[in-house]
Amino acid sequence: MTQNLDSVYEQIASLKSDLADLRNTYKGVSKSYLTAMSSLTGLTINSSEAAKRAALSTEQSRLAAFSAMTAAKEASSHPALLTVIELAVSASVAAALAAVESAAAATAASAAASAAVAHQAEESLLKASAEAATASKLAAESAAEAVKMSLEAKKMVPGGDE
Repeated sequence: MTQNLDSVYEQIASLKSDLADLRNTYKGVSKSYLTAMSSLTGLTINSSEAAKRAALSTEQSRLAAFSAMTAAKEASSHPALLTVIELAVSASVAAALAAVESAAAATAASAAASAAVAHQAEESLLKASAEAATASKLAAESAAEAVKMSLEAKKMVPGGDE
């Protein structure tokens, strides 16, 4: 009987040891998960913020392209201002290129936010990803409009529509 009890006590001791190992493993996994979630949340929020800033930059570039196009139109009625027209067109083209680059940045940031959400669907991450996607869409629309105005401004230069 004593041998049977000793065997039971050994098994209980082994189970206690296994349980302690499982607890330690769980604590390590839990800590790693929390660290990963924190990093993922930070990445998503930063990506969303980057997309929003890129969209604002694109909108500013669109406004610059519009101003340059307007300047080119105004100057086109005065042949002596050909240099001003050419500079305005150059500014319009540069603003359009900046708009396209900002739209690309917004799209990349939006994709990063979406990728982060794909790994861990959490409400705050989903919201940040949706905001990044919206900002990316607005950036693309502004970039397209800036390019259109740049092309219109280019028509103001003699021989510029070729």
